[in-house]
Amino acid sequence: MAAGLTVAVFGAYGHTGRFVVAQLLDRGFVPVLSGRDAGKLRALAARFASDPDIRPASVTDPASLDRALAGAAAVINCAGPFAATAAPVIEAALRAGIPYVDVAAEIEANMDTFTHFTDRARAAKAVIVPAMAFYGGLGDLLTTAAMGDWTAADEAHIAYGLSGWHPTAGTRAAGAVSRQRRDGRAVRYTAGRLEYHQDDLPTLQWPFPDPMGTRDVIGEFTMADVVTVSRHLPIPDVATYMTVEAARDVSNPDTPAPTATDRSGRSAQTFLVDALVRRNGRERRAVAKGQDIYAVTAPLAVEAINRILDGRTRAVGVTPAGEIFDAPDFLRSLSPHITVELFQ
Repeated sequence: MAAGLTVAVFGAYGHTGRFVVAQLLDRGFVPVLSGRDAGKLRALAARFASDPDIRPASVTDPASLDRALAGAAAVINCAGPFAATAAPVIEAALRAGIPYVDVAAEIEANMDTFTHFTDRARAAKAVIVPAMAFYGGLGDLLTTAAMGDWTAADEAHIAYGLSGWHPTAGTRAAGAVSRQRRDGRAVRYTAGRLEYHQDDLPTLQWPFPDPMGTRDVIGEFTMADVVTVSRHLPIPDVATYMTVEAARDVSNPDTPAPTATDRSGRSAQTFLVDALVRRNGRERRAVAKGQDIYAVTAPLAVEAINRILDGRTRAVGVTPAGEIFDAPDFLRSLSPHITVELFQ
């Protein structure tokens, strides 16, 4: 076990960052709280009896990032938009010689990480895991687990059955950046590449397993899974879907932020993620169920750090979750946060 080691959390006072800090403490790590706002860092530190170290830092000040990461065994970047934060924090991690994990759901930001850092990270034998979160990481792990002994598939489909989606301020900011970068276009992954388009997104029906059942979904509601899955699995067509109610929530500027309903801070939101792969007319799938997409990102990211630090990895460089980790074993380790079923 890697517990007892120091892990820096950049963006620690954000909605997801707070869950990550709490999860690190629960797992026996020593978190270092970092981010731009010293006052928010002090307020967060006051919530914990362990009196965690506070190190303010800004992505525009490399020296401050170096101070934030000094002596840390790894860093988790929870600060979006990741189009602005990922590269500076990765650079700092490379200077410090420590692993980097982030929770980016932004398609273009994740593509940037693979494009700009793959060669450098591999040459340095560094470990960089982007999108280690509900979007990107979980879908990739489920798809990889569903593949089983298949070495390739014709298509992959990841359907998100959310009871609703109350977006955080960070989600809204990241979405605004992504829309600006896309010039208002939508994106899909087909024929082995990302394609930007202005077609209307279709409304379809998806046969979710019980207890959700068949629901209306928005087709080509493309999430970070198209990046993570396609980086290591030879599947030419990868599509993601979102329940209509959740898609409407996140697109409505008046939808409020999530509200805590238990001691851990989780909202009442529930989810069911259905990952389906097809090859030569055969189907395999993996299904995950749980509560609160933001809260569940914390055990995903912290388990990734734990496995990286204790050597349970299969690759170096910039690697998605399904490539660097044993996907079925990783998913089993997430109990009781997530319930997973494999159908092969």
